[in-house]
Amino acid sequence: MAIRRSIVLIPTTVILCSLLGGVFGPGVTGVAAASGEDEVQNSVKTFAKVYALVEENFADKVTSDKAIYKGAIGGMLRTLDPHSSFFDPKDFQSMREDQRGHYYGVGMTVSERNRRTVVIAPFPGSPAYKAGIRPGDTILEVNDKRTDTLTTTEVADILKGPRGTVVQVKVAREGVDKPITYNITRDEIPRKSVQDAFFVKPGILYLDIESFNENTSREVEDNFKRVGEQNVKGLILDLRENPGGLLNEGVAVAGRFLAPGQTVVSHRGRAFAERPYVAKNGSTKREYPIVILVNRYSASAAEIVAGALQDHDRGWILGDNTFGKGLVQTVYPMSDNTGLALTTQKYYTPSNRLIQRDYQHTSFLDYYYRKDTATPNMNDVKMTDSGRTVYGGGGIKPDEQFTAPKFNKYQTELLRKFVFFSFTAKYFGSREAKLPQGWDPDEAMLNDFHQFMTKEKISFSEAEWKENKDWSKQFLKREMYLTAFGAEEARKLSVETDPMVLSGVDAIPKAKSLLENAKKLIVQRTAPQE
Repeated sequence: MAIRRSIVLIPTTVILCSLLGGVFGPGVTGVAAASGEDEVQNSVKTFAKVYALVEENFADKVTSDKAIYKGAIGGMLRTLDPHSSFFDPKDFQSMREDQRGHYYGVGMTVSERNRRTVVIAPFPGSPAYKAGIRPGDTILEVNDKRTDTLTTTEVADILKGPRGTVVQVKVAREGVDKPITYNITRDEIPRKSVQDAFFVKPGILYLDIESFNENTSREVEDNFKRVGEQNVKGLILDLRENPGGLLNEGVAVAGRFLAPGQTVVSHRGRAFAERPYVAKNGSTKREYPIVILVNRYSASAAEIVAGALQDHDRGWILGDNTFGKGLVQTVYPMSDNTGLALTTQKYYTPSNRLIQRDYQHTSFLDYYYRKDTATPNMNDVKMTDSGRTVYGGGGIKPDEQFTAPKFNKYQTELLRKFVFFSFTAKYFGSREAKLPQGWDPDEAMLNDFHQFMTKEKISFSEAEWKENKDWSKQFLKREMYLTAFGAEEARKLSVETDPMVLSGVDAIPKAKSLLENAKKLIVQRTAPQE
């Protein structure tokens, strides 16, 4: 029996979703079916002839991977919709790793800087972290193979390997004359989809869900147990940049904040009967207010969560219109470790709105990258439980719009040229990667940073320096924390100074008022009439 999986995703992150049992067929018989079968066979024969001519006569050597996987199959799927896609063995393996939430390797984030592969940060507790790899280290060789001719992706691939095997990594570090060689034993590297929750204000918990893999709902529960859910008086649920993932995990996360039996989402398609998903692990005891942070890159399963909480008046949505991805793909594993993700269904929020944006009257490029996602379908008007108006067709429209402050010219220049990153790598190059607890950049450190920018020929005026001094201090502190205290402490510092998170804290009373008013209206509506 073939395994098929339903997925909700956008292309930036490809993640498998809930298992579907059974084999689906067209169920059409007779002359029409035979006629259709003959037509398909004739088309396949024509394609085979064309491919044979191309393979034999094209000016350059033709590979089946390029001609068939990316060409013929990819071209066919692009005529259908933006989300149906074919995965070659490498992409399919990557998708499986994302679904499982782990892989085997050394555990660090790398990126390209000046055509070299540079360590952005080792994961806390990973083999790379324990070995002593630091942010800013330039990877020169992996197992005696030079990296200057490799892409960052290729370097990341050869760092992976079976658990317990040793990989040799040679790095260059600012302030250190000779390369440093590390022999690192590969291990299981968990890919947490939920970052560690913490209280940004007394009683206000911040919980960041980055994607939905098979561990997400468990990670959410683990976080609430660790902090003590009885201590939570308000929740900031961050779904920004969350591209989606496992449908059943999105249902489980949304369902825990709803009453048992409330609908989370439903989906249906030409070959699929309508299927509702309801809250199975819900509880009426979790009555703290919730503010959900979203932006235009919150998609699919993230939109399922936001849409369910909005339709049931359970959460206050803050941010920008979400991506608007309301299609479900079924993944069919194919031969040679490849896979086909085919759009088979559409999903609907509890109020029965389809949030999928229009893709039939625009290019796929504009569909993915256009800035304006707020195009509601005025013919798809629905109501939340308490009677608030919501629309389909344009993603999830927030209850309160938030536009992030834009960086000015000076700030953009420093971020574009990775000035904070470079300064920090140079500062810690020959020093021990430690700072005292509660460290803050003092005037001497800021003067050193100023001199560094001048030496590196960063374009800025003294007026810009004075105007942006506090901003520079804040970003420098974040970068220094990353090296001295690790990624988790740097993340906390970033969250605590995030303007949107602070606005979310301010919106907690609105979420509380929404919840209380919705309860009153629902009670009034369901009360027996005398």
